[in-house]
Amino acid sequence: MSDFDEREKDQPGEELENIDTSLSEGKDGEEIKEEQKESEYEDVCFICRRPESKAGKMFKLPNNISVCNDCMHKTMDTVSQFDYQGMLNNPAFMDDLNKNLSGKGYPNIRFVNIADLQGEGGIPNKQKIKKKKPKTGDEPVLDIKNIPPPHRIKAQLDDYVIGQEHAKKVISVAVYNHYKRVATGTMDDIEIEKSNMLMIGPTGCGKTYLVKTLARLLDVPLAIADATSLTEAGYIGDDIESVISKLLAAADNDVEKAERGIVFIDEIDKIAKKKNTTSRDVSGESVQQGMLRLLEGADVEVPVGANSKNAMVPLTTINTRNILFICGGAFPDLEEIIKQRLKKQTSIGFNAELKDKFDKEKNILSQVTVEDLKKFGMIPEFLGRLPIIYTLAALDKPMMVKILKEPKNAILKQYQKLLELDEVKLEFDEGALEAIAEKAMKKDTGARALRAIIEEFMLDIMYEIPKDDNIGRVTITRDYIEGTGGPIIDIRSISGENPDHLKVIEDKNS
Repeated sequence: MSDFDEREKDQPGEELENIDTSLSEGKDGEEIKEEQKESEYEDVCFICRRPESKAGKMFKLPNNISVCNDCMHKTMDTVSQFDYQGMLNNPAFMDDLNKNLSGKGYPNIRFVNIADLQGEGGIPNKQKIKKKKPKTGDEPVLDIKNIPPPHRIKAQLDDYVIGQEHAKKVISVAVYNHYKRVATGTMDDIEIEKSNMLMIGPTGCGKTYLVKTLARLLDVPLAIADATSLTEAGYIGDDIESVISKLLAAADNDVEKAERGIVFIDEIDKIAKKKNTTSRDVSGESVQQGMLRLLEGADVEVPVGANSKNAMVPLTTINTRNILFICGGAFPDLEEIIKQRLKKQTSIGFNAELKDKFDKEKNILSQVTVEDLKKFGMIPEFLGRLPIIYTLAALDKPMMVKILKEPKNAILKQYQKLLELDEVKLEFDEGALEAIAEKAMKKDTGARALRAIIEEFMLDIMYEIPKDDNIGRVTITRDYIEGTGGPIIDIRSISGENPDHLKVIEDKNS
């Protein structure tokens, strides 16, 4: 009996030991997984915000806080100079300390866990850089066989962008060559220079939409930046290097991936030289001069996870030699500069060209030259680093009609999808589409005017349709767009007479 009792006493202890070991193993597994996740990013010093690649090995403190060697030594030197013994021997200080500790604590002081503020170690992952992977040899970063050729890139753009054939060809070839430059960078002694581009076109012709569509189709990181908020270093606004920091964020903070990406800088005409001004041009010519290094290719200090450099943001170095820059802008009043240049060539006689010949020229931007852009306010050094200059055509009436119905995410398809959720079919006749295009042409804001017009006349329809479940189809006519009539409303088949004399749709299920 005694042996049996002893066994019973021993068994629970063994089970507890097994549970403890399994729990510890589970904890170790979780910690290992967490360490693997954290190991993707470099440690950042909590004090000076330098990454591990620049500051060296870090000291690990509780709550996953990392401190670099320099900051740790400075902290220890500062602490060692403080007279703790004299402070503790001060009776007045000790009385205040005991009084506060015995009561509610120090006034206006709260103790918080720094790790709970922003993430692991008090620094979010968006401000951490991914560790560089060890290189196994001279392998190309991209496989040339898997590079999409220009005609495939253009075919994919055709599904979303109507017209602008020349612009789609130029951007497809440029992206294809950029892929090849990156792929052959380590395979040959001949270094292929990059060809940055300048895209010019009137507002609403599809410049930004073309690049946004391209961003969805490509595998390389592509960042879209805006030049309106850029200022010279030291002034309020975004630093010029913030353009590259957006590319780094698009590459998930992977420096090697970002160094072969594409950057589109929109509204580039807003950094032209200011005319007739005596003050310092901090958002114009100074920005152009600061961007010269980016466009040419240089090692740039970039803030990680922020738009400007400051003491609380880590910095990393990115080489822009393999980054393709695409600049775009509407360049208002550039047409007048082109006309002034062309009018100088007029002559007198029977076969002479008249001065007003170019006044009604719709595609006058296609005749732009570098001299015209210099007069607009772009400095020669900046234009020299953008060797490819091409224009987008202004939208005419047939292109407006195609934009309404042909792209994969056309505006009409979006509203048809919305009404399908109410089990109502929405249709547009050709006259209505032409009327919408004519109204949009008068507004002179390009394709952006189409949505504004459709929103206006679809408001009453979207409001009234949910009221009546008998409505089965709505047809938008030209008279409704012009305000001289109403839409054609067809109802489903119902019992009884049709008092409104509406056309009845026979229900297939009945």
